Amino acid sequence: MPRQRAIATPLFTPRKRTRAEQRAAREQFAAARHQARLAAQQTARRSHDGIDPELRATYAPAGRPGPASGRGGKLKLPAHRMTTATASGAYPFLAEGGLGAEGIYIGRDVHAEAAFTYDPFALYGRLDGFTNPNILLAGIIGMGKSALAKSLATRAIAFDYRIYVPCDPKGEWTIVSQALGGDTIALGPGLPGRLNPLDAPDRPLGVREEDWFNEVRKRRLLLLASLARTVLKRDLHPMEHTALDVALDLVVAQADATGTTPLLGDIAHILSSPARLDAAFGEQSGRLGQAAEDLAHALRRLIHGDLAGMFDAPSTVRFDPTAPMLTIDLSRLGGTGDDTGLVLAMTCASAWMESALADPTGGRRWVIYDEAWRVMRHVALLERMQAQWKLSRGLGIANLMVIHRLSDLLTAGDAGSRGRALAEGLLTDCSTRIIYRQEADQLATAASLLGLTGVETQAVSALTKGRGLWKVAGRSFITQHILHPRERELFDTDARMHA
Repeated sequence: MPRQRAIATPLFTPRKRTRAEQRAAREQFAAARHQARLAAQQTARRSHDGIDPELRATYAPAGRPGPASGRGGKLKLPAHRMTTATASGAYPFLAEGGLGAEGIYIGRDVHAEAAFTYDPFALYGRLDGFTNPNILLAGIIGMGKSALAKSLATRAIAFDYRIYVPCDPKGEWTIVSQALGGDTIALGPGLPGRLNPLDAPDRPLGVREEDWFNEVRKRRLLLLASLARTVLKRDLHPMEHTALDVALDLVVAQADATGTTPLLGDIAHILSSPARLDAAFGEQSGRLGQAAEDLAHALRRLIHGDLAGMFDAPSTVRFDPTAPMLTIDLSRLGGTGDDTGLVLAMTCASAWMESALADPTGGRRWVIYDEAWRVMRHVALLERMQAQWKLSRGLGIANLMVIHRLSDLLTAGDAGSRGRALAEGLLTDCSTRIIYRQEADQLATAASLLGLTGVETQAVSALTKGRGLWKVAGRSFITQHILHPRERELFDTDARMHA
């Protein structure tokens, strides 16, 4: 709508008018001009369609008149204050208060410029969202993740924690255990070390003998089923489970009568004897003996195959629960490219080590699964790990899983498979996630699995050696791990590269 303008011409008054008449004419002219201006302003306001009259500016664009106006730089607003919890939504590393001074010294909080300490047992029950003491540690080669795992174990001993490493596929923990006064059991072809995974652990105080007998029997059955599934690479049939049950009862009864310990060789011998198996079960048709043929061949690998002599004889070492560190060196089993033998050995070693982990009076302990990516494709071992993850609070155990990439968890199986569900369950049951630098093609997977923000994802891609992103119960820290010179010497995994 065109804007209307008020136009006025000089007032003409006849010459013979009196002064009173001229003054009255001028007043009428002023009143008419004022009315014209008001009409023009109302027309201009009506031309702005869609504007609510309540939303129009109270004052003119020039500002409110007077000394309190916003002109001349005199406008002052009160300072806006917010908590660090609110500010972290915009930037997750802004003014983080840390985890407190109680715990193991790790290094320096990069953004807070303060010391960073961590202790899963101290944080449990004190930090909101911290539901378990389990830890996931991921990082590419050469960024210092192994040094961090060994440093955590070494410094935890000063807090009266005991360290168990059920699988050391590269033999890197042996020198650390020796320096700390711990024990190392080396297993491999031609070595004198023997572990009987069917050893019965000591009965804890307060547990009835009948209840403990049933518990030991259940553990032995789970171990035998895990070993068979790993070799056969499939789930067991119902009759195969029955065959294992019957064979175990026969071997245990015979061992109790002779005062010995059941062995894997005795189980394999019963499974390969259909007549004895059918007679013990009361089966006349012989179907149970036929169903046990695959089981007998599966266990034969532990007796006559590449693992012969390591788990088919009485144990040559005894578990010392008072030792500060116990590691099982399996470096002589991992160089063939086939992880099946390594997984079988790790399964047997883990079952043997559970004798101390099941003791509720054993104190607080750390169980470290180094190079855990090698076992992600084996469902049987993942099931055993999941059981240990779930029971960590009741047993007083902090599990630490070390992998290279977050995508290693996806190698457990296809989407929706049992293996994938177990691997993702292990990640869910870790209240602490430590992420060292990831390659660019792994950032999307890491962000999806861990729920990283855009700022955190960008930070992970630019992390330097020894620096990692710590996600503790939803709180984020960028921490620089600081090593003691003696630790740097013990944990050096690049010695052969520099030789």
